[in-house]
Amino acid sequence: MIAGLVLAAGSGERFGAPKQLAALEGRPLLEHSLRAMASTGVDRLVVVLGAWAEQVLQQVDLNGADPVVCERWAEGQSASLACGLAHLDGHELEAVVVALGDQPRLSPEAVSRVLEARDGAPAARATYGGEPGHPVVVAAALLSDLRDVTGDVGARALLRRAGVVEVACDDLGGGADVDTPIQLARLGEGGWP
Repeated sequence: MIAGLVLAAGSGERFGAPKQLAALEGRPLLEHSLRAMASTGVDRLVVVLGAWAEQVLQQVDLNGADPVVCERWAEGQSASLACGLAHLDGHELEAVVVALGDQPRLSPEAVSRVLEARDGAPAARATYGGEPGHPVVVAAALLSDLRDVTGDVGARALLRRAGVVEVACDDLGGGADVDTPIQLARLGEGGWP
């Protein structure tokens, strides 16, 4: 089974409001990432919520994703990742595709490209302009180690040690995540944050 995991638990502090709910093209920001992941054909889709979970559950079409509320969301992205992975315990996983809920231009083609490029490697991730980004595909063999990382960047060191395959996705757009209302406004005008 290939599972999809969308991380959307943060408070949006830099955004100044719950950015998961910020409108882009008439839909909440989070809905864009979820729709892209759902269209890739992953066998199971999970979205990790936290700071604004109640409002998100009331206002966002989860596109078939199982919602998981991470009580430890303030500890950073790694805590959200661990919560999502714990929700998938007991399933026969081949790999997990991780994406961000504030990456509204995530391309289903980028997910497919990264999955195909993995080709037996422990992990693969999209790059945009040579910089690491999402989606990230992690093989089942690395999942237990991934649960132990901490902070917002803990997984990067693990992926480097494991020998992550980097997959250029510049031509697919969608690498930027939205951190501020100005970035969202530019995105809505057809630009990139």
